[in-house]
Amino acid sequence: MITRFFNTSKPIHFVIITLFTLIVFLISNINAFNEGLSIAVIANESGKYILVLSSIFILNFLVNKNKLSRKNGYEILIYSLLLAMFPMSMQLMYIVFANFFILLALRRIISLRSNKFVKKKLFDAAFWIGIASLFYFWAILFFVLIIIAMFFHAINGIKNWMIPMVGLITVGIITISYTLLIDNSFGLLSDYLEVISLDFTNYDNLNFIYTVFVLGALGLWALFFYVININQRLKSHRSSHILITISFIIGLAIIIIIPDKNGSEFLFIFPPLAIIMANFLESVKRRWLAEVYVWILILTPLFPLVL
Repeated sequence: MITRFFNTSKPIHFVIITLFTLIVFLISNINAFNEGLSIAVIANESGKYILVLSSIFILNFLVNKNKLSRKNGYEILIYSLLLAMFPMSMQLMYIVFANFFILLALRRIISLRSNKFVKKKLFDAAFWIGIASLFYFWAILFFVLIIIAMFFHAINGIKNWMIPMVGLITVGIITISYTLLIDNSFGLLSDYLEVISLDFTNYDNLNFIYTVFVLGALGLWALFFYVININQRLKSHRSSHILITISFIIGLAIIIIIPDKNGSEFLFIFPPLAIIMANFLESVKRRWLAEVYVWILILTPLFPLVL
């Protein structure tokens, strides 16, 4: 049984997930290799895969460090299966970069719970979100998570509230300095901003609709149990679980409002959703139900092959 195998944390889990993710990555990016192998192509695709794999390890560190689930391999298993369900999430380098930096920011935001090195963590979180927004503008919405976290952890003082803005301003100064050095111009703010669009015609595809339907059903099911069980968590960890839920909601907001909808934007909900689903699998008393849940995630990417 898959759930029983991943029920405890083992080094072999990382080996399996690494190989599985590599296979999915190669299949999803086959068009890049069809154009011909070159040093540039190999370097670009290798860098992209390293970022995807690094995101998995950061997610695992985030979960274990902050005790967001028990010690098992569920979250990395689910994250890799979500990537397989939406292979387009690994095709665009700027999306992969943005998600990687958002994970770095999320790691710092969740760790505010310890009330140690607060100023450094606030700056780092804002800085990483600022960097992420350079690759994908609407990633800036995750800045709201910093403000909410400060309320949860009663972080007071004008200096503390100014630090996140300093983090964003630092990114702005670096960006302007770069454009001055390279293009000899300050750049235009309009080049950075993106419009809001509620046009979902790009999702009008049977395979994609089916995948979204399955993800929505399984995700909402897990989210329901995750939210109602928050009060049963240790008091010191409740805020972390609430922040994970809000992170998921922000990811959904990005999916809804972005103008260029191609499926890759679903990558922003994968980290919090993997944590939410992992907690659901832990709470299921009927192991056969957890097994069916995982198998649905496994078989969903294969659906297009039988059409």
